[in-house]
Amino acid sequence: LHVATRAPTRKTGQRMKHVAAYLLAQLGGKADPSAKDVTDILGSVGIEADSEKLDLLLGNLKGRDIVDVIAAGRTKMAAMPSGGGGGGAPVAAAAAAPSGGGGAGAGAAPAEKAKEPEPEEEEEASGFDLFD
Repeated sequence: LHVATRAPTRKTGQRMKHVAAYLLAQLGGKADPSAKDVTDILGSVGIEADSEKLDLLLGNLKGRDIVDVIAAGRTKMAAMPSGGGGGGAPVAAAAAAPSGGGGAGAGAAPAEKAKEPEPEEEEEASGFDLFD
């Protein structure tokens, strides 16, 4: 199976730079970061802010609680189909299994439940999970 991938470009690698800088400003204690706050953060790492995109972001976030905005986004993302194409394999395997007459397929053991990964030690110690 060959999956075509696109190498990250400067443009795709910086789609979230304004949002990231806005969130950093909030983490730094600014309840309502200004354009100057975001521009200063981006400038500190050598990135020039796009004033049009920054104005659009700040306009959309004006008067809104960032926690509510993120929660709404998580809800929308949870409802999105994730694609993948891996759903057909169990159906194909079931169709290929022999039917009736005491064949090996009739007594096959059920598939094992996927084991959930254990949380990292840091997550356990801090009691913080980014997605909870």
